[in-house]
Amino acid sequence: MTVTIYRKSADQKKPSFHPSGTILLSFLGAIFIGWILLSLPQASTKSPLSLTDSLFTATSATCVTGLIVVDTGSRFTIFGQVVILALIQLGGLGIMTFSSFFLIVMGRGLSIKHRLVIQQSLSQVPHKDMFRLVKYVLRFTLVTETIGALLLYSKFVHIYSPAKAAYYAIFHAVSAFCNAGFSLYKTSFVAYQGDVMINAVMTALIILGGLGFFALADVKLLGRLTGSRTARKLSLHTKTVFTVTGVLIVVGTLLVLALEWQNRLVGKPIAVKLLTSFFQSVTARTAGFNTLSTGELTNPTLFLLIMLMFIGASPGSTGGGIKTSTFGILVALMVARLKGRRNVELFHRTIPLAIVATAISVTAMALITIAVITMALSVTEGGMVHSQLGRGRFLEFLFETTSAFGTVGLSTGVTPNLSHLGKILISITVFVGRVGPLTLALAVGQRVGQRRFEYPEENVMVG
Repeated sequence: MTVTIYRKSADQKKPSFHPSGTILLSFLGAIFIGWILLSLPQASTKSPLSLTDSLFTATSATCVTGLIVVDTGSRFTIFGQVVILALIQLGGLGIMTFSSFFLIVMGRGLSIKHRLVIQQSLSQVPHKDMFRLVKYVLRFTLVTETIGALLLYSKFVHIYSPAKAAYYAIFHAVSAFCNAGFSLYKTSFVAYQGDVMINAVMTALIILGGLGFFALADVKLLGRLTGSRTARKLSLHTKTVFTVTGVLIVVGTLLVLALEWQNRLVGKPIAVKLLTSFFQSVTARTAGFNTLSTGELTNPTLFLLIMLMFIGASPGSTGGGIKTSTFGILVALMVARLKGRRNVELFHRTIPLAIVATAISVTAMALITIAVITMALSVTEGGMVHSQLGRGRFLEFLFETTSAFGTVGLSTGVTPNLSHLGKILISITVFVGRVGPLTLALAVGQRVGQRRFEYPEENVMVG
C-alpha cells in the first residue's frame, strides 16, 4: 500500500479564518437579541409570550422564514411587530452587510476578514470593490422596498387610514422582498387572491429578493455597457439563476393550476385561477405568503410545493433552499451521466468538479436534515400510533420541516399546535436552513489545510 506524505507548511500551524463562522455568530446574536425583546411584556398584546414561542418567532424572523406559532397581527403590539420587521430586514440582507456599511461610514474601512464575509454571504464569487457591492445591495433594497410600499399603499389607503395603510404597506413590502412571509393578516393574502395589483407587486418583490444580489448586479452592469464598445455577456451564474427561476415559476404555475382545478380553484374565473396558481408557484420558493389556504390543498399540490420549497431561491439572495443554481447543476450532472459524458456542462461551459461536489454535498445535507427532523416530529408529535390512525400526518410533518429548512413559511396549520420540543426542532431546522447549506458549501469549497498524507484509490460499486 502506498501512502503519500506531505510536509506541514508554516501556514498550516494556525487555524485559518473561515467567514462562515462570523456569519453563524451574527445570526445567533440577532436571534438572541430578538428573543429577549419579543419576551418583553411590551411586545405582546396579552400576556407575554412563552420563552419557546418568543425564541421561535425571533428565529423565524431573523432567518426570514415566516412560520409562526401566534398570529403576528393580533398577538404582537406595534413594538413587537417593529422588532420582527427589523429582524426580517437584518436577516434578509445579512447582519454583516449592515455592520460593514456602518464601519465604512465611520471611516474604519473594510478589513480582509470583513471583505471575505461579505463576499461569501452576498455573491460567493470574487468582487473587486466590496464597498461598491455593499452600497449597491443597500441602495437596491431601499429603492425596491420603497417602490413596493408605495404601490401597496395606493391600494391599502382605500381600505385603512393613511397611517395604517402606510404601516401595512411598509411591513409587507419588506417582508416580501426579504422572502420572509410574515403577514399582519391572519389568512395572509387570501382576501386579495383576485387583486391583480397586489398580486403583481408582491410576486415582483419576492422574485427580485430571491434572484440574488450578484445576479441583479450583473444585469445592471450589462445594461450600462449595452451599446458601448465593451463586449460583455451575462455570467454563467446569472444565466443559470434566471433560467432555472423562470422554468420553476412556469412549471409550478401550470401544475398548481392542473392539480387544484377541481379543488380550491373550482368556480373561480379563469383569470383568478391563473393568478392564484402563479402566486403559489412564486411564493413556494421561499416567500411563505399564500392566496389559497395551504391546509386545504390536495396532497399532490402539497408535494409539489415541497419540491419547490426544497429548491428555494438563488445564492446571495434573501431566500433559502438548496438554491436554483444547485438544482441546475444537479440537472446538468444527470444529463451528462445519461449521455455518458464526463464533464458537466451548462450553456456551453464546463462546471468545475469541485463545484459539482459542493452542489451534491449541499443537497445531501438538506435531504438528511429534512429526513431526521421529519422522523423526530413523527415521534414527538405523531406518537407511537398505528399508521392508519395517523394518516396524513407524515405529509404534514414533511411539509412543515421542508418549509422550515427552505425558510419558506408556508404551513398546513401544524406549527402553532406543536409541543415545546416540536417547536424547538423546527427552530433548529429554520436556523440550519438559513445558515447550514451556506456553511457547508464554504467548508467544502474552501481549502483550510492540506492533509499530510493521501490514501490509495480503490473503486466502489454504485448504482
